[in-house]
Amino acid sequence: MRSISRISTLFFVLMSLLLTSLNATATDDTQSENNAHAVLAPFIDKEEVLGEAVAIDDEQKHLILFYMGVVLLFLILATAIIGLQMALFGKQLFVQHMISAGFTVFLSLAHAVTAIVWFFPF
Repeated sequence: MRSISRISTLFFVLMSLLLTSLNATATDDTQSENNAHAVLAPFIDKEEVLGEAVAIDDEQKHLILFYMGVVLLFLILATAIIGLQMALFGKQLFVQHMISAGFTVFLSLAHAVTAIVWFFPF
């Protein structure tokens, strides 16, 4: 019988210590959250100023992307035509083909990045 009372006493002591440590941990977490908010407040509470690239209306953005797409299609056709002339007719146009391909890749990446930056959040 004495062993049961000792075990129950030990159990209650351990539970009270556990609850005390949990309470202290919760208080520390609340304080650390307040400190973290105080540190980040100047960055979070800043007034958002739209840049010039974002301030453009959607119609003008679509028009710019359309013009970029038209030039891109022209460059793709030019690259394909130069490549076919090299393959079918044996013309020595490798440098011109590579320059055209470089412009095509550059413009396609610029077109994709511009579209993502302007319209990704939908």
